[in-house]
Amino acid sequence: MKILICAPTSREYRAMRVALDKAQGLKHSYELREVGIGKALSSAGVSRALTQAEAEGVKYDMLAVVGFAAAALGRQQGDIVMPSRAIHHDAIIPDGFCPEITDPRSLRGTDPETVFTGDSFVNADIVREIKSRFGVECGLFDMEIAALCQVAELYDNIPVVAVKYVSDVPEAGHSEHSYDKFADAHSDFTPLLERLEQL
Repeated sequence: MKILICAPTSREYRAMRVALDKAQGLKHSYELREVGIGKALSSAGVSRALTQAEAEGVKYDMLAVVGFAAAALGRQQGDIVMPSRAIHHDAIIPDGFCPEITDPRSLRGTDPETVFTGDSFVNADIVREIKSRFGVECGLFDMEIAALCQVAELYDNIPVVAVKYVSDVPEAGHSEHSYDKFADAHSDFTPLLERLEQL
């Protein structure tokens, strides 16, 4: 497969670049792009990459979103999770009114978690509110994946997979400082690349 790897942040881009540069005998072909943080910027970055690829006659078989994500209790820092669906947690819209925004998107991951996407870092109170509103006990929390699924739909429904390190568990007392410490210690995404190679 030809896979476009989307790294939201510069730190995530560098970590995946290290993994790709030292890898040998890869099963898939990869293109790596830093796409930006948050729903709007990452959507624009992926749209730009896909439009440029179309102009060059390149077709990707899959989009892969890699990096760090917060998790609910039940996961620990360092877990690698490939969630099976994504949904916007900050789209507060009446049921059935705007399903193109509120409907969950299927991902090619095999873990039962949903990744909840919103334009904010989550703390323990936000995580608990999301869990209560959606009636779940587990989940990941990021700022890009559900939006990138919508972009992929516009480009011939390219399948999307997410491979994320759990960087922090807010309900366990982790904060942005915990995130930074963990991210600094995980500057090589070889374990994430290995998961992509299993597809």
